[in-house]
Amino acid sequence: MALLNNNLAVISSGWLTEMVSQAMRPENGAVGAKLYFDNGTIQHGGVILVLGPDGVAGHSHKGSPRNATGYFGRLMLRQNLSAVTAAYLVVQRSIYHEVGGLNQERLKVAFNDVDFGLKITAAGYRNLWTPYAEVYHYESISRGYEVTPEKHRRFETEKDYMYLQWGDSLAQDPYYNLNLTADVEGFSIAWPPRTDWG
Repeated sequence: MALLNNNLAVISSGWLTEMVSQAMRPENGAVGAKLYFDNGTIQHGGVILVLGPDGVAGHSHKGSPRNATGYFGRLMLRQNLSAVTAAYLVVQRSIYHEVGGLNQERLKVAFNDVDFGLKITAAGYRNLWTPYAEVYHYESISRGYEVTPEKHRRFETEKDYMYLQWGDSLAQDPYYNLNLTADVEGFSIAWPPRTDWG
């Protein structure tokens, strides 16, 4: 089954074949695509936990040029990640139901895809991101931005739920190096270096 936002425009041939063929592999759960903003910069190269200012998760390589190769070529390679965006993903229906689908009650807007990805991983599957399905994502055109007090409160409630539900799982992404920054959605070196190697 495919989950698709209402603000997408496909720009690569073979996009559906790529997504479905990867989702049919028995080890894979959710399969996500490479998404671009309307200005051609990258919106989604996969989801990295703890990345970005909200401290829950962020989009890999967000804002990079369309032709960027990414950190060690990651924008050109299929790869496993903790989660992929639900703006466009493909997953086997049986796996979707096995893990309980998207939590539409507690996560109405934010982080429902991150929660979904973590549930898939906990069930023993792998999430996969592919650069071979490319889509424009006209982000927030249909729902707007988090600018009203009500939307801000809803966002904070959903963030709190993620901390309560996943706790320490959000502290370090197994697909992101400890020496890289968690402050911005890039792959720059953290400074000062981390010392909490445990």
